[in-house]
Amino acid sequence: MLKYKRIVFLLIKLVIIGCAFYFIHQKLISNELLSFQDLQQQLSILFSKNGWYLLLLLLFTDANWLLEIYKWQLLATVEQKTTYYEAYEQSLASLTTSIITPNRIGEYAVKALYFKKNSRKKIVALNFIGNLSQLTATSVFGLIGFIFIFLNFDIHFPSINIQKMFIAIAIVSLLYYAVKLTGISKIITIQFKKAIAYLEEVSFKFYIKILVISSVRYLIFSHQFYFLLRLFEIETNYFTLINLIFCSYFIASILPSLAIFDWALKGSIAVFMFNFIELNVLTIITVTTIMWLLNVAIPALLGSIFVLNFNFPKNE
Repeated sequence: MLKYKRIVFLLIKLVIIGCAFYFIHQKLISNELLSFQDLQQQLSILFSKNGWYLLLLLLFTDANWLLEIYKWQLLATVEQKTTYYEAYEQSLASLTTSIITPNRIGEYAVKALYFKKNSRKKIVALNFIGNLSQLTATSVFGLIGFIFIFLNFDIHFPSINIQKMFIAIAIVSLLYYAVKLTGISKIITIQFKKAIAYLEEVSFKFYIKILVISSVRYLIFSHQFYFLLRLFEIETNYFTLINLIFCSYFIASILPSLAIFDWALKGSIAVFMFNFIELNVLTIITVTTIMWLLNVAIPALLGSIFVLNFNFPKNE
């Protein structure tokens, strides 16, 4: 029986890795926003630049992930002492799994599986804090970006369709009462209260530290985006570009999607936002694709090694 369980477990890991590789391959080969030929042409332009610029571009990626891993190490250590390498393994393995799940929900499950059963709910809560701190940083800088855009550009809001708004409210109301009637809401409330009680034991200074790390990480990858625009010879002033980037990331963060389609979502939003200054669409799509490759695809491929080598904690 144990032998069969191991075989099934191995097959599950291979399916996860296979799906991740397939989706990344499809993203590069069958990209409706940017053909593979266009991507090759744009990359050749990028590689024609000074080698030091390309090294700096990679350093942005390294700094982004080094901070994310360090943040997770701090959070995980609240429950169980975790080394930097362990945090590195957990972060990349969870990324590989998350790219094939809605809103990266797989990240929560995989990170929790690295810990013993009695710690998993707490790990999920700590992971939520990490993601919430990143969303907070994105929202704060996004608000700054929107204030800048509203002050410097003529914004026309679309008219509200009352019928569609009514239907949306009705659907949300039905879902709410369906959850309430099935009793799921009680279970969620109980688990939520337990999570809050656990998180209240952690000092406020610790949360501020996590928020600072998230903010620095946000500034790193948003400036990586800015640096890429400069490499493609976009000469618009710094404050306009960086605030448009802030707005793009904020809108992308509040829209639900599969992480594997994150590139398409952010690409479409970036095209919309940068339309205010009439930037070339091909350049914007190329930049968002390169950002996705550097910060998601390549780390996810590395994480597949850890997915394959994953084992449950001892005695489980």
